[in-house]
Amino acid sequence: MLSCPKMAADPRLAIVASSTPEPPPPPPPPPELSPMSILDLAVNTEERPEEGCAELPLDDSSYKLKFCTVCASNQNRSMEAHLRLATAPTSYPVISFGTGSLVRLPGPSITQPNVYSFNSTSYAQMYDELNAKDQRLYRNNGLLNMLERNKNLKWAPERFQDWVPGMPRIDHVAKGDKGSLGTEGGVVDVIITCEERCWDAVIEDLMNKGSPLNRPVHVFNVDIRDNHEEALIGSKAILDLADSLNEAASQERKSNGAEGWENGTGDARRSFDEKVPEILAAWQERWPNLLALWTLAWF
Repeated sequence: MLSCPKMAADPRLAIVASSTPEPPPPPPPPPELSPMSILDLAVNTEERPEEGCAELPLDDSSYKLKFCTVCASNQNRSMEAHLRLATAPTSYPVISFGTGSLVRLPGPSITQPNVYSFNSTSYAQMYDELNAKDQRLYRNNGLLNMLERNKNLKWAPERFQDWVPGMPRIDHVAKGDKGSLGTEGGVVDVIITCEERCWDAVIEDLMNKGSPLNRPVHVFNVDIRDNHEEALIGSKAILDLADSLNEAASQERKSNGAEGWENGTGDARRSFDEKVPEILAAWQERWPNLLALWTLAWF
């Protein structure tokens, strides 16, 4: 936290050297801060500088947009993108979700998928179950390798429609979810889906929730086929898009100041929002085989 030194008269200077003053009583212990108090303090530090101190300009060279990646089951495409964003040289705060009613993974036949519940069945449990069922089958089709990656990223697949934007996600930091630092407040700046039907589901859900926070969020779709090879390529494209968006956001905050940014107001945020279509058009030229959609929605 930023602080300013303040001049104060030392009362001990008024004491005669020959006298022996009584020692002052010890100060009262500081009040204990709950996790919510700590979160509020961290969120509001930028907007409420210490009284009596001049507000110093923010260093936006390290500013990071917060991202959310989404696919159907929060298993392959969204998790590959989650990994890419969380472990990039300039890593980003990131969370990920699925939009399906259940988590569905390939089984021994097309009519026998492995079905799990969102939010309650961990990736480790899925791995252990499939490994016990048929290790050779699920190792050869890539499921065990995928689940090994996933369980090292976060605890379990989450469903987008069950997410409450603005609800603190401190427990995900405690669990060690990769990319969770910076997402404790439960909101993001950008949502990137990996399939058009997921994009539709996200937009519909945001509309149904009624925008209680009145906070803007950019929603993109990058159409990625649901296989391991295409997910890898798609994650590189998503990181490229994230870098372009974050560079523009940092420049606008540096030029126009960060006032009102988190609430979707202020000159910097308005200018950034206006530039997003141009950023997407330039990105699409670099990735012509990955068709993209975009809209501005609200939390």
